Amino acid sequence: MDTLAELNRKGYIEEHIDPTLDLFDEIEKLKKEKNAIILAHYYQEPDIQDIADYIGDSLGLSQEAAKTEADVIVFAGVHFMAETAKILSPEKKVLLPDLKAGCSLADSCPPHLFKKFKEKYPDHLVITYVNCTAELKALSDIVCTSTNAVQIVESLPKDQKIIFGPDKNLGAWVAKKTGRDLVLWNGACMVHEIFSREKITKLKERHPNAKFIAHPECEESVLQMADYIGSTTGLLKYSINNDAQEFIVATESGIIHQMEKANPLKTFIPAPPNNSCACNDCPYMKRNTLEKLYLCIKNGLPEVTVPSDIIVQARKPIERMLEISASLGL
Repeated sequence: MDTLAELNRKGYIEEHIDPTLDLFDEIEKLKKEKNAIILAHYYQEPDIQDIADYIGDSLGLSQEAAKTEADVIVFAGVHFMAETAKILSPEKKVLLPDLKAGCSLADSCPPHLFKKFKEKYPDHLVITYVNCTAELKALSDIVCTSTNAVQIVESLPKDQKIIFGPDKNLGAWVAKKTGRDLVLWNGACMVHEIFSREKITKLKERHPNAKFIAHPECEESVLQMADYIGSTTGLLKYSINNDAQEFIVATESGIIHQMEKANPLKTFIPAPPNNSCACNDCPYMKRNTLEKLYLCIKNGLPEVTVPSDIIVQARKPIERMLEISASLGL
């Protein structure tokens, strides 16, 4: 097996896997043996979604991580999600199939720079989107997700001054929905920033009856065209409850697997980005594979750790989010 230094450099365990092994069966056996649970984000590849014990968006995954009885949490998602699970369950072992599964949005907000930014607005409350590092959460008063961002801002007094980071597109959408004046950090997610308004317009012309649904991390020019804007779970629910037979989906294409499973007779078209690729996959989310997941559970590595002082500080704003969400029935 790789040494720890090699593992940290590469990000995942590399071992020969017998090609005749049924990885689904093997993973199920290992889960029982190690009392492990697999939490997977909607943006994971279909095989991983199909073997997960729980599939969800950031809010659902946080809630699940907080209440699980398992000894080991295997997080099929990106690094900040595994960190969140560790913060909420510090006594549990948290594994990530590939440590290099990062996040362009989290990277767009270095904690040391955000700390200086925050110091310029001493009378402001800090709300950070869950898609950020543990260090950034430790600098926050409340964490939010795209599912509950609007409700969390609305739960605060109208005269409360607020810094919102790191996603400027989500922040602008929340400001518009709530009528609040938010101070925004200038960060963004590369997957949601690359959708092409021009190509979506042409696609809508070819599919005049399709509903165009979008995640609030998309740019304002794209959101203006949407029939519905919502979190990943919100988009999934809308596709189930709406009578339309065709949907153009502006978010990471991994969610389409769940949309198709829930609506086998409906058609889902990924919104086109402004580059030559026809897809809009998150390269970080897709670093996790079924093989890496199997080796990760088998070896109990790579493990995600968070310094204990950061756990203490970062836990408060996450728990505040979970409390507000629970009181609002989210």
